[in-house]
Amino acid sequence: MLLPMNLDHYEIIANPSFLDFEFDSDGPNGIIKKVVRFSPKNSNGITYFNLGFGDLDIRTGIINDLTVSNIKDRDRILATVASIVLVFTEQYPDAIVYAKGSTPVRTRLYQIGISSNWDEINKLLFVYGFADEKWQLFNKDVNYEAFLAMRK
Repeated sequence: MLLPMNLDHYEIIANPSFLDFEFDSDGPNGIIKKVVRFSPKNSNGITYFNLGFGDLDIRTGIINDLTVSNIKDRDRILATVASIVLVFTEQYPDAIVYAKGSTPVRTRLYQIGISSNWDEINKLLFVYGFADEKWQLFNKDVNYEAFLAMRK
């Protein structure tokens, strides 16, 4: 699948609905299967898609969003997740994507990934961050608790 970003990322596989994506992260500890899942949610009559992300336990089929794999490819993983958001919103151009890490540290990693790839992301997506109890357009200098993204 051709991704709309020029960043170093892993090859992804999407299921037919484009709600689940898989890729293999490869590093010094071996290959770890990663999954991104978009789950529809509704709040106050507005439908959005929660972005879930984690390691797939091949034995149980459970996605673990708390595992620390220390595979040393953080930037490539973040670029892959960003690319997946672009593919997802290409399939669902009116979708709103909500992302929040399973821990504050992971939310901060999302922010680092957005900031690091901002020039590419900003071409295609509106990105908002939640801080001070309100949503605002993304600003690299503000620490956010969660993020929203949608196609321009």
